[in-house]
Amino acid sequence: MTEAAHLVDTRLPFGRQLTFGIQHVLIMYTGCITVPLVFGAAAGLDRATIGLLISADLLIAGVITLVQSLGVAKLAGARLPIICGATFIGLDPMILIAKEYGLPAVYGSMMIGGVVGVALAYPFARLVRFFPPLVTGTVLTVVGVSLIGVAGGLIIGNNPAAPDFAAPSHIGLAAVVFVIAVGFMCLGRGMVAQLGVLIGLVVGILIAAPMGLIDTGGIGGAAWVGLPKPFHFGAPEFPITGVVAMSVVMAVVFAESTASMLAISEITGKPISKGDLARGLVGDGLSGVLGGVFTAFVDTIFNQNVGAVAATRVFSRYVTATSGAILVLLGLLPRFGAIVAAVPQPVVGGVGLVLFATIAIVGVDTLRKADLADRVNATIVATALGVGLLPVMAKDMFVHFPSSAQILLTSGITLGAVTAFTLNLLFNHTKLGVLARSGSAPTTVEHPAGTGPKAHRENTTPIPSAPAPA
Repeated sequence: MTEAAHLVDTRLPFGRQLTFGIQHVLIMYTGCITVPLVFGAAAGLDRATIGLLISADLLIAGVITLVQSLGVAKLAGARLPIICGATFIGLDPMILIAKEYGLPAVYGSMMIGGVVGVALAYPFARLVRFFPPLVTGTVLTVVGVSLIGVAGGLIIGNNPAAPDFAAPSHIGLAAVVFVIAVGFMCLGRGMVAQLGVLIGLVVGILIAAPMGLIDTGGIGGAAWVGLPKPFHFGAPEFPITGVVAMSVVMAVVFAESTASMLAISEITGKPISKGDLARGLVGDGLSGVLGGVFTAFVDTIFNQNVGAVAATRVFSRYVTATSGAILVLLGLLPRFGAIVAAVPQPVVGGVGLVLFATIAIVGVDTLRKADLADRVNATIVATALGVGLLPVMAKDMFVHFPSSAQILLTSGITLGAVTAFTLNLLFNHTKLGVLARSGSAPTTVEHPAGTGPKAHRENTTPIPSAPAPA
């Protein structure tokens, strides 16, 4: 008798497959397009160019989703119900590289970071124990807090000399968008709650229209159909500091995607091998390579879609492959990207504030899986958070350092990730940790039943992160 296929490998009737595929796109869409909107605004790009970034972003997200869902021979793809999209983790380093070296350096650094990722995917799959919740939770917290300032810049503007800088009307518009998004996320049910951010975005656009904040100048010149142009900003450049920064971004993305793949495996009941894990990470690396070529962004697995898989109990990877095909189609419509790029910055800032703060909360939730009752682990987190947030809180701290060094030193994400990884390696994987804990006094903190401190060695086991926005 032929063994029945696992639900992950089962196709659904076309109508259901298409419906669930569209739902996945709607759930991830706002988070995906927010990255090019924020980056384009921070880099000072015009509406038409931001529209091109959105088209490229959707195209590469669709291609990588197809790779992850269907697989490419035995080379790439986890073959799980996975939705991929642009990650916020690379946003801050990209903005810094753009300001220092220009856009060709951003995408050259991203491309090399992707190549490094592809090369290190299989070794990383074997070294995943060095990226426990202690490290990934700290990094995600730094990412979320660091990006809140970016959202603030979108709301008030980045030019103090501009007549509309910090205009109360802009702040009020962002506040309305924020309140609406939070209201639907908290009070909505099912898919309505999941689409709270998108609803806030739409309402914000409707309010912004009579305020004269929507610039449609770049829409008319955009083609209806077209393929993003490779190396749109010119021949790629490869500054060392930019390459290092984007390689660190790729390592952090690997840690996040690993947790997501483990979560999907647990939800669907389909075991995942180290080979599957490595092929999934190759998909992340490919997103960096393709993103560098087509001026898109590094992709990661979207955790809100992991939550959708858990909530709907629809495990078929062909559903997410359908979502990938829809994203590719949207990416081939430049006029569509130009329309999205016309969304006013205060509206983007309002929804961005929700998304960025949510990333920080995902980090805090991940840290709950670490043993912070252990004083050494608590010190590791405190130190990494302090170092990671220092350039965010004191923006001019490294202003007199060489400009090339500032790419790394002023990136809280890079500093936080390197600090957390190094300290975790030293104090949880060497005899130095045993020495550090040898004189520890027993804790006197009382814990509710079942919530007391665990042995610090458990901190070396990766635990899937809770489904939440990527």
